[in-house]
Amino acid sequence: MTWYLLLIVSFIFLINSSSAARVSINVQRLGARADGKTDVSKILLRAWNSACASRNPAQVYLPRGRYLIRSPIVFSGRNCRKSMAMRIDGTIVASTNYNLIGSAENWIKFERVNGLTVSGGTIDAKGTGLWNCKKSGKRCPNGATTLGFYSSTNVVVSGLTLVNSQMFHMIIYKCNNANIRGIKISARASSPNTDGIHVQLSSGTNIVNSRISTGDDCVSIGPGTTNTWIENVSCGPGHGISIGSLGWDAQEPGVQNLTVKSVTFRNTDNGVRIKTWARSSTGFVRNVLFQHIVMNNVRNPVLIDQDYCPNARNCPSKVSGVRISNVRYQDIRGSSATPVAVQLQCSKKYPCSGIRLQDIALTYRNQAAKASCAYAGGSASGVMKPSSCL
Repeated sequence: MTWYLLLIVSFIFLINSSSAARVSINVQRLGARADGKTDVSKILLRAWNSACASRNPAQVYLPRGRYLIRSPIVFSGRNCRKSMAMRIDGTIVASTNYNLIGSAENWIKFERVNGLTVSGGTIDAKGTGLWNCKKSGKRCPNGATTLGFYSSTNVVVSGLTLVNSQMFHMIIYKCNNANIRGIKISARASSPNTDGIHVQLSSGTNIVNSRISTGDDCVSIGPGTTNTWIENVSCGPGHGISIGSLGWDAQEPGVQNLTVKSVTFRNTDNGVRIKTWARSSTGFVRNVLFQHIVMNNVRNPVLIDQDYCPNARNCPSKVSGVRISNVRYQDIRGSSATPVAVQLQCSKKYPCSGIRLQDIALTYRNQAAKASCAYAGGSASGVMKPSSCL
């Protein structure tokens, strides 16, 4: 009887294990050519739709090789029964004709997926041609974001390399619980608007253990972003990690509960920055922690700029309506590339409140740097180099 019961238990275990196994669909077996010249878009969509129809969790698998996606492509999770994955062991490439994707919002887009993992491999948008077009003064398309995640939940992006995007490399938009880990983003310092990761209208985003080198913000935090964690990120070149710009719209959701810790900035324009337009707005920034930050030759290591109004257009003689409160700067050290290492330029109408500086040690050319404050209220403690201007 004991032997018989063990046999039944083993049989049930095998059935359950089989039903839980992830289905893998190899795009090469569907006819995808990994030569970097043959468009694989239709085959990728066929593989995605087949995986979506699976009763078990499923993945689309791209083995080693180069896979051309000529036009914008959307992977929708509307009809997916289980969690989805895309495993990339090869390289996805765009066409050198930037016009094929340049007018699209996104080149590769995932939308409305509940439970998604994108891992491994390289995605190369070949944005150099469009960058050169923009610098020439010719009429050019705006450019596409390389990888977009929209209205999705429980997203994991790991071990991915993104290079040479036309515009932003990655956007997280209206998502809940997106985990970005172990990724590399690279574009030359002079590339225009090539933000590494932009997060907006999203909650529970984590960005950890990653290296980002771009021509714009390494990470930018847009309106409506809450409960965000950024840790162990190397940034540079680029424009730093920025909250904003905020306050373009009069009615705008705020940013709150953001932690940035154990981040290194190298040769960047900014370090940790909050940037708001000098316009009326209902927006706000509150409950922010910048902690254990290293600056190496950074032009503006600590910056709040509430007078943002490039070219004095659309906002001259106005003040920012964005309220900034409870922002903590703890253990920030290293070197500034300019004499003023701490600049807190807050709104004249709505001064910053609850700014806390603790253990700041920033130098300029091996000498003490300076601090500059306007309409900023708060406190300072511990080592303060430069001296507090609050």
